[in-house]
Amino acid sequence: MKIVGGGLAGLAAAAKLGATGFEVDLHEARPFLGGRATSFPVNPAEADSPRIDNCQHVLLRCFDALLDFYRRCGVEDKIRFYDRLYFVRPGGGVDTLERGPLPPPFHFTGSLLSMKMLGWADKLSLIRCLRAIPRERRRRSDLDRITMAAWLREKKATPRAYARFWRPLLVSALNEEPERSSALPALQVFDEGLLGSRASYEIGIPAVPLAELYSAALERRLGPRVRIHLRSSIERIDPAGGEADYFISAVPFERVGRLLPGLSLDIESFEHSPITGIHLWFDRPLTELDHAILLDRRLQWLFRKSETYYLAVVSASRDMMGMTQAEIVATAQKELAEFFPDAAGAALERSRVVKEIRATYSAKPGLEASRPAARTRYPNVFLAGDWTDTGLPATMEGAVRSGYAAAEAVIAAAAAR
Repeated sequence: MKIVGGGLAGLAAAAKLGATGFEVDLHEARPFLGGRATSFPVNPAEADSPRIDNCQHVLLRCFDALLDFYRRCGVEDKIRFYDRLYFVRPGGGVDTLERGPLPPPFHFTGSLLSMKMLGWADKLSLIRCLRAIPRERRRRSDLDRITMAAWLREKKATPRAYARFWRPLLVSALNEEPERSSALPALQVFDEGLLGSRASYEIGIPAVPLAELYSAALERRLGPRVRIHLRSSIERIDPAGGEADYFISAVPFERVGRLLPGLSLDIESFEHSPITGIHLWFDRPLTELDHAILLDRRLQWLFRKSETYYLAVVSASRDMMGMTQAEIVATAQKELAEFFPDAAGAALERSRVVKEIRATYSAKPGLEASRPAARTRYPNVFLAGDWTDTGLPATMEGAVRSGYAAAEAVIAAAAAR
């Protein structure tokens, strides 16, 4: 059994197949595991250089497959969950989204009604839209033909509710603007993540650098039947070559055509959407909040990594791709001073900007039909990756689900021989 790609999809497939009794060789071209979820030293020339994540990777309590994978790897205790979301307005005002005593989907009613960032008309439109999500997601067949912004206009979401609630959450969840993203994955995220259960919305943030979650040491956790080969580049899979009984391609969509040229997948429909991570070290704390959704400005999220180290995130950051690091850092400093008074007098000691040009695929309308299943035209070749047909947008949960689905397809094919 050969798996190409050591990101979450490939690792998940390896974990499931190894536990089922398959001999697995996993090949990763880079010298580390985790794919886009990785860490690196700020300055490799410094012996004690701090390690930073390429960007902030966040999960939800409802990500069952991902949490199962973390349990398999013995790192579930490295995730810290939070049951409150903080919306911070310019000037420093904070609104908190947290569950109340009512059952879903009414468990946020109290905190939504108390939000000062919204007026009463905004709150009523917000509650009306939220109540429509479960019903419309299950009944409508046109959701992948319209944008989420069009759906919200149809439901008469107010401009302020759109700008201060819907857009911040949607852009971070889908890595795409509501005007460009399909309504289908958007409604799925809200239905399962925000409304699914009283705890499903809780966000999990790794308490250690990502490299510690997906290091080569996981080979011991994945079992003796799983062999991991780093710096091992596989240029092409030959289904009839006899190198392995079964193959799983767990590479990004832009690589699968070269790896499996005979599949003729509709890859032309896929586009990338970038994410920019802005790592900032100050001489003093800016806020005691562990995380914050930043409203009405270019920055979207802020994560407190330590007392004086912060990571600001801008998803779907196409407008930043042409900006220099100095310009991006200056923008971040200026905006943080608008949200947090202590930032105005803080001295910036260090910074690093990470532009992930190929962070995720763009969840644009009409793309769902092009997302391939795990099985391919070759009976011994299978696909995995967050871009395949997982029922989810590009998330860590989708990547793990795809790996598990590919592994299950291999198991079924082996049983049928």
